[in-house]
Amino acid sequence: MNPKVILYTTLGCHLCEDAAELLRHYCANVQAIEVVAVEISDTDQLIEQYGIRIPVIAIPDTGNEIGWPFTAEQLDKFLLNL
Repeated sequence: MNPKVILYTTLGCHLCEDAAELLRHYCANVQAIEVVAVEISDTDQLIEQYGIRIPVIAIPDTGNEIGWPFTAEQLDKFLLNL
């Protein structure tokens, strides 16, 4: 089973698309992971928590998060211990 990460996103967010592309690159070149996209506009709590921070990538098992802006290298380092 592949490790899982959550991508907090919203429709029409070009930065979220950039983050998703970085995750696709990571999966293709480093390690296969399961990426679960969560639409923050579905709940007021998620909008309040992530509205000005998206895209955010979270590791559910640890609660660790990385918010935009981040580079491919920073993402690789963040996901290193999955």
